[in-house]
Amino acid sequence: MKRLFVKTMIAAVAMIAAGVASAQNYSERTIKFGTQNPLGHPIVQGMDRFKSIVETKSGGKIKVNLFPAAQLGNDQFHVSGVQGGTIEMSVMNSGILASQVPAFAIFDFPFMFESEAVADKIVDGGFGKRMHARLEEKGIVGIAYWELGFRNMTNSKKPLNKVEDIAGLKLRVIPNPINLDWVRALDANPTPLPFPELYGALENKAVDGQENPIPTIKGAKFNEVQKHLALTKHVYNPQSVMVSKKFWDGLNADEKKLLADAAQESAVFQRQTNRAALTKDLADLKAAGMLVTEFPAAETAKFVEKMKPVITKYAANVGAEVVTDFLSAAEAARK
Repeated sequence: MKRLFVKTMIAAVAMIAAGVASAQNYSERTIKFGTQNPLGHPIVQGMDRFKSIVETKSGGKIKVNLFPAAQLGNDQFHVSGVQGGTIEMSVMNSGILASQVPAFAIFDFPFMFESEAVADKIVDGGFGKRMHARLEEKGIVGIAYWELGFRNMTNSKKPLNKVEDIAGLKLRVIPNPINLDWVRALDANPTPLPFPELYGALENKAVDGQENPIPTIKGAKFNEVQKHLALTKHVYNPQSVMVSKKFWDGLNADEKKLLADAAQESAVFQRQTNRAALTKDLADLKAAGMLVTEFPAAETAKFVEKMKPVITKYAANVGAEVVTDFLSAAEAARK
């Protein structure tokens, strides 16, 4: 018994020593982590979870300061800040990174992701990893994909019951060429605007409408300046969690693993939170006075058909190998 007790104590001391040794591999660091999304949004909740994991597991040595609601500037400012090392981390729509690597435009292709479950498998698998690897030569390290979700249209003028109803509307889009073209393909008028400017543009009637996932529409309080919501689900947005390569290259192996593991662990929580919010947020938007419509299957099919020339055009820009890689990943994800 005494011998067993001694062995147990030795093992316990060894474990404590290992923990201390591990903790010593973390240096005192501070991370600025920014996003466009407001407090309470599922993306910001994911950032909160990431912060908790990193600070707890590093014994408080690595601190994560969160900057939601575009406190550090718009997405383009975040990209340049991450590249320059003035912002250590950011999370944004993966498609925005097409400004750095054209292949990322594939994440803005309409009707490419058929469900959240398929999307998870595509971005978490080899395809997603290969896409993030393309960013490193641009000074960006992608460490996880979170979720914004399926985008839907709102406007202040009329209900959208069929594809033709979209014609003539002045719609704000994410500032990427493909977004301009798919809106034009619907005979509507695209207006590229950074997200922080959107509420004011809707309020002042500079644009008629916009398109975003349900939690974003609620979180940004667009119901205050938009009457109509159409559940079009025309684009699914994964979110790239990214780290400045200048900052990343200064980390040791344990620190890199901590951040990468925390981002992946937070991804599970963030996606669950986002999906759980959908039903409640939609009910809240209806209660706030938004009038909700949904395209029947035949109208969605017409929408898909109008998008085919746009997809063909941008497939050439993205590259045949990227499109083939995506389609292979999507086919495997459906099985």
